[in-house]
Amino acid sequence: MSEPALVAAMGWTLVHFVWQGALVGCAVAVLLIALRNARPETRYALACLGLLLCLAWPALDLALLLRAGADSAGGRLFPGAGGSAAIAPEAHGLLPWLGQNLGWIVALWAGCAGALGLRMAVGLLWIGRAARVQACDPAWQARLSRLAERCGLGRDVRLRVVDGLASPITAGWWRPVVLVPASLVAGMPPQLLEALLAHELGHVRRHDYLVNLVQNVIETLLFYHPAVWWLSRRIRAEREQIADDFAARHLGEPRRLALALSELEKLQFSSHHLAQAANGGDLMARIRRLLRPSAQALNWKAAVPVLGLAIVCAASAHAPAGQRGAAPTLGPNRAAIADFNTCRKPEYPHADLAAGHQGTVTVDFLVDTDGAVIDSAIARSSGYVSMDEAARAALLKCRFGPALKDGRVVRKWTKVQYVWTLE
Repeated sequence: MSEPALVAAMGWTLVHFVWQGALVGCAVAVLLIALRNARPETRYALACLGLLLCLAWPALDLALLLRAGADSAGGRLFPGAGGSAAIAPEAHGLLPWLGQNLGWIVALWAGCAGALGLRMAVGLLWIGRAARVQACDPAWQARLSRLAERCGLGRDVRLRVVDGLASPITAGWWRPVVLVPASLVAGMPPQLLEALLAHELGHVRRHDYLVNLVQNVIETLLFYHPAVWWLSRRIRAEREQIADDFAARHLGEPRRLALALSELEKLQFSSHHLAQAANGGDLMARIRRLLRPSAQALNWKAAVPVLGLAIVCAASAHAPAGQRGAAPTLGPNRAAIADFNTCRKPEYPHADLAAGHQGTVTVDFLVDTDGAVIDSAIARSSGYVSMDEAARAALLKCRFGPALKDGRVVRKWTKVQYVWTLE
């Protein structure tokens, strides 16, 4: 596939995801409202499914657009809006404008995604370096190992004490490591720090680091859509609740974890998106949930707008595919136009001229998108084969202005008449 076709397919994929992501986000929001009192594992799975759909849908869309080609990339979901090379200069409106600027859209997306990817790589390098070079506290390492054994983990979990960190974080999958701030080791009561470590072991047990890494990749690729960031926040919030439940269950003391989170809330902390941190989510909400778990009432005022937006997105997504006949014209329509200044005048065949033959021949020409004639046929004969062929041979040398359909340059048949007459 040519580079312009690839850019057009990628550009329309990014444009399509604006409504696709909104539709996925609205659908997940409605289901989360319905499941507000379900287990956090259920809501977590739903939010993860929504985020994966945000990646799978544009990936499938890109594959279909690449197969269809650039000329149909925009028109498949947006009738009349083709690839960047197929948009006529005369076309007006948002979709034609997008089609004419797909190169800039893809370039801007690539630049931002590259910057976010570099940020993610730096974070991974920082975590790897911290796991290798930071100090290990033997007493707390032994305590963490005993706690991991009590929690049913069948593998070693390393502990590293890090200066300048404000909250414990977990990283790694094959060789998991818990990074603990030096300030917590020195200043927090041991039983409360142990509760935070139990929370981190919950992340290790569920391989949350891998899921969080996938989240970061999706955020990097689809950074421009608010639904992606909202889904990621919900995943992290539900994940923290699951780890809280894990820690409370194995400690047998939800209050101890709540007190540890309360102490942590007093600290000035930063966020490390590539690792699992005990400070994820709303700390005060998590504390209240541990101390006084209660059912959440349905807030219809919040649900109705989400439902309305979901219906609008669904209708907008369906309209182009299901109502093509009713789609508004996005640009001019016209047949291919011959530029007779480029034509050679047909020469009267000598035999027909001597015999005094006259007539009108109609020739069909198939005009390509670049204005070149790629096929021809006699639609209506003048009555004389030699005159028909002379007209077709001469008119084949004409250049044409290509046909337009809804503002798009298209390949189309057009008719040209030539009158043979004796003066």
